[in-house]
Amino acid sequence: MKTAIVESRLPLPLLRRGKVRELYAVDGDTLLVVASDRVSAFDVVMREAVPHKGSVLTQLSAFWFRRLAEVIPNHLITADADAILERVPLLEGERELLVGRAMLVRRATPIPFECVVRGYLAGSAWAEYRQSGTLAGEPLPPDLRESARLESPIFSPATKAETGHDENVTFGHVAAALGHLLAERLKRASLAVYSAGRAYAAERGIIIADTKFEFGTAPDGTLLLIDEVLTPDSSRFWPADGYTPGKGQPSYDKQPLRDYLAGLKQAGRWNGNPPPPPLPADVVAATSARYLGAYRLLTGAPLETAR
Repeated sequence: MKTAIVESRLPLPLLRRGKVRELYAVDGDTLLVVASDRVSAFDVVMREAVPHKGSVLTQLSAFWFRRLAEVIPNHLITADADAILERVPLLEGERELLVGRAMLVRRATPIPFECVVRGYLAGSAWAEYRQSGTLAGEPLPPDLRESARLESPIFSPATKAETGHDENVTFGHVAAALGHLLAERLKRASLAVYSAGRAYAAERGIIIADTKFEFGTAPDGTLLLIDEVLTPDSSRFWPADGYTPGKGQPSYDKQPLRDYLAGLKQAGRWNGNPPPPPLPADVVAATSARYLGAYRLLTGAPLETAR
């Protein structure tokens, strides 16, 4: 498929249209997740879509779901379009859309917290540390620098925000909301998945500085890893060969887009609110290249696209 996909419209009940994904009901036990090529920055969805972005998110998530299944169960049934169409034949006319960007998944009840793990001091973690010397409310050693590797990865949960920014909270906040037992299960699972993913990525020249996971519970109470996992949208990927603590790092994500928009804001040409400014073609192309680069490095395989 040569053009970017802004949204899908399938002959199934639409449950939710998020910033990037559409969620459809297949039956009482199964959902279809379709990733568009929409892109957001500073909590504003851009008019232009980024070619291949949705395919990267879907196929990279499926790659990790399969690879990490021994660490924790997940909701993936299949990301193969032929297998999806065999299960849902009424979508046969949508084959071109489904190839590479759709996942058939088990229904689960989402847990209302982002399970963030931070291995390096960056983003909002760096901002909190500069202000109070803490991360997720816990004190850190003094005199750490931006992008410093933390001695041990830290579980740093956040609330899920439908609009605006997620809000960082303490482990105690999660335990009070969900119960200590479930909070501990989330913490252990998050740290285990991060550690396994970080070790694999390091062998391929990528530092996973931090990431966020989402979990849900199956009807039998099984804790499942859901949504997406270890993608450029949910993680901070840094090239290992250029890592230098004490400053911000280049990343395999939508950094070209953020840099362009930050320049417009600094020049007073955009106030950071909708409507978004138009994006030059070179910014869109550079952003697409970052996503594709991360996929190639991590999987060593070509991206599947419709023929």
